[in-house]
Amino acid sequence: MALTAPPNFDSGYLRAQVRAEYERVAREPHGEFHFHRGPEYASNLLGYDAAELAALPEECTARFAGVGNPLRIGDAPGVAPVTRGETVLDHACGAGMDLLLAARRVGPTGRAIGVDMTPAMREQARAAAERAGLGEIVDIRDGMYEDLPVESESIDVVISNGVVNLAPDKTRVFAEIHRVLKPGGRLFLADVIVQRELTAEARNDPDIWAACIGGALMEGEMLELARTSGLVDGRIVQRFNCFMGTSAEQHVSKDLFVHAVNFYARKR
Repeated sequence: MALTAPPNFDSGYLRAQVRAEYERVAREPHGEFHFHRGPEYASNLLGYDAAELAALPEECTARFAGVGNPLRIGDAPGVAPVTRGETVLDHACGAGMDLLLAARRVGPTGRAIGVDMTPAMREQARAAAERAGLGEIVDIRDGMYEDLPVESESIDVVISNGVVNLAPDKTRVFAEIHRVLKPGGRLFLADVIVQRELTAEARNDPDIWAACIGGALMEGEMLELARTSGLVDGRIVQRFNCFMGTSAEQHVSKDLFVHAVNFYARKR
């Protein structure tokens, strides 16, 4: 089970590894990493609109390292898309590509709040928002997803892309998502899942967690986690082969079927 890290797991080491990794992405977006990055990856493997990405500043698109396409969840049957005037929270926003796409959807009467623990990523996100002319809509905040610096019941849509798998305590993360959502608010979550349970050795290795695999949920766990946090209508609406051709794909068992999903749920 990946809902919480194993006993004696070094969560501090994991957090330091994750922060260092994404500081490096912020400073060297074209460097060597175990995961894909950039607008070509986003459009070719994840279904983002290439023209829409080309209209965004490179500060955010070059540093994009998500695993799915959360805003596309709004295209699923029975799901309300992000609309003008809404308040969106990008949960661990990185350099802000999804955040700026959301900001353009909510328009000048809406708000797009990004929370991230990595200073260099926050710096890039702020620069991208200003360059895109979205500085009045976008609000970048320092914070952790276990303790979001956001008022309760203030958010219409939480978007999240590839970060919940990194959380040592996912129950707490989902509780925070539930807390900040307004009644009727939606969760648009993209994250890594695995087909079967990992070995105890893998679950206890912070380096495998930092590679976005050690802490990945199984599909049933994601559904149960949403339900127990108080969210309803949880369902997977799309799947992505986000690790195709990466070193991460080469070093995991094929029967794990490591991939990413777009997952939807809402608050009553």
